[in-house]
Amino acid sequence: MNINYNIVLPILISFGISVILSPLIIPFLKKLKFGQFVREEGPESHLKKSGTPTMGGLIILCSIVVTALIYVKEFPNILPILFVTLGFGLIGFLDDYIKVVMKRSMGLRAWQKLLLQIIVTGVFCYYIMTQTDLGTRMRIPFWNGHYLEVGFWYAPILFFVVLGTVNGANFTDGLDGLASSVTVLIATFFTVVGVGLKAGIEPITCGAVGALLGFLVYNVYPARVFMGDTGSLALGGFVAATAYILEMPLFIPIVALVYLVEVLSVIIQVVSFKTTGKRPFKMAPIHHHFELSGWPETKVVAIFSIVTTILCLIGILAL
Repeated sequence: MNINYNIVLPILISFGISVILSPLIIPFLKKLKFGQFVREEGPESHLKKSGTPTMGGLIILCSIVVTALIYVKEFPNILPILFVTLGFGLIGFLDDYIKVVMKRSMGLRAWQKLLLQIIVTGVFCYYIMTQTDLGTRMRIPFWNGHYLEVGFWYAPILFFVVLGTVNGANFTDGLDGLASSVTVLIATFFTVVGVGLKAGIEPITCGAVGALLGFLVYNVYPARVFMGDTGSLALGGFVAATAYILEMPLFIPIVALVYLVEVLSVIIQVVSFKTTGKRPFKMAPIHHHFELSGWPETKVVAIFSIVTTILCLIGILAL
């Protein structure tokens, strides 16, 4: 019965905080004119979204953090996940603040953002390698009970995986409800796995589920608020950190394949254009390609969510 309480209550607590905070914070963001800046080179249909309040990731962050703090004494394993989620969320907040308040459209400079991300990742890596008994191994998908021992390469791989996942989540946040819908499914997957492995992290994974469900009430099409980098970077950090605490970074390409495809589509688009002068996609990230191919925004979100659901089920089989 206690297990049920530790699963259900964090979802309800976080959902309640998210739903209650949203109608309070959204008007506040509007009043401060913290509106979304829509790039002119983006899809024309998105221009009407200009001015929609952004930085709604604060709602997600507050919901997850408050819920996690209630349980952190009883579930210390959630601490590193909370640190990474909050750390990347604060980086995203700085980026959003510079964009919408200081009116510098690019936000933090690329080197500033990368440096801050490396610092947060470095602290997480140090904690994993010195304060836990996780070692330098990773679960191998579809080979139950077997691990890949990477030894010296553990830290470089961790940096690559964490930074890649964070920026993948960031690229995914481009349509109403897309990043929220995809990530709530991934968080649900980690909850199921965490409970099954008795990892002691369910309060924060459930907290993420509740926070995103509450946020989706206001973020589904037509969105009344966007999460901004505050939310997308935090969610990417959450996914990466949770995967490492569960020794499952090799599962990220399975359950978070949407993140990976979004990043790859941008890389392919840029490299192809610079080398051949041709663009393989109508627009990158790839969700915009489908939009410009005639798919309604809601259909893109639905299909990506369905694909993620199937991938999460495959991820469970891969255990």
